[in-house]
Amino acid sequence: MNATMQHLEASLQQKRELIEAALREELPGRDTYPEVLFESIHYSLFDGGKRLRPILVLAAAEAVGGKLETVLPVACALECIHTYSLIHDDLPSIDNHAYRRGKLANHRKFGPATALLTGDALQSLAFEVLTHPRHAATVNPERLLQVVYEVAQAVGPQGMVGGQVVDTISDLFQEDLKTLEYIHHHKTGALIEVSVRAGALLSDAAEEQIEQLGRYARALGLAFQIVDDILDVVGQAEELGKPVGEDEKLSKMTYPALLGLEQSRRLAQQLGQEALETLRGFGPMAETLRGLAHYVVARTH
Repeated sequence: MNATMQHLEASLQQKRELIEAALREELPGRDTYPEVLFESIHYSLFDGGKRLRPILVLAAAEAVGGKLETVLPVACALECIHTYSLIHDDLPSIDNHAYRRGKLANHRKFGPATALLTGDALQSLAFEVLTHPRHAATVNPERLLQVVYEVAQAVGPQGMVGGQVVDTISDLFQEDLKTLEYIHHHKTGALIEVSVRAGALLSDAAEEQIEQLGRYARALGLAFQIVDDILDVVGQAEELGKPVGEDEKLSKMTYPALLGLEQSRRLAQQLGQEALETLRGFGPMAETLRGLAHYVVARTH
């Protein structure tokens, strides 16, 4: 491992540890009543995920000179939302995945009804954490209101949920890149973009910086999902923690299906480079963001 990769891994590990500790502090314990609900929440939330979205919150704050502790609540909130989306995505009525990150999907462990309600609970908890008075008092209230609005928009019918709906019914559409880009930008990209913007907003970044970081996140989010599509074809189930070939079984539109593997790889690399280009005006404190652009394109799980 070269020095750059060592530095990136050290930065990511430091941020993961901060996020893990903050999540455990913010959320009720697994023995809280009703125990089955909180057991289910902890089962999915603390299952070894990459923590990409909350790391992006912290890395964006770092890039503009913000304090990591100031943005930890929004980082936790966005990980709760991401986890809820995965639980619902795995349900029998949507993708019917049996495994997630190498263990039984939530609905296979606790049943579909509890899984559905666990996702609902995590979304509510996200906004509870995000707006808790002890955190709200430490940030610019106008910026916090903007973040709450942008998070709600990124998650709702014009964001993640809208993308999930189009993905679910995509077999009704003629396969085309415009529809596929809509799915990826909304289902995956919206939450990645708001993660970066939220970290910058709550760090009182300048509008030009926020806009540049938004462009970075849009390119990164699409690259991330294209690589996800590729890994579903060529990845190893042991590394991914779930079976491969699921997209083809579900007749989903993907970049490899439309463009082929090689063109999909080139597009992901191009988007990674675009993400890096948007960071030209940022100094050394944006190194984690730069490293993540490389990591997202090169990852194997």
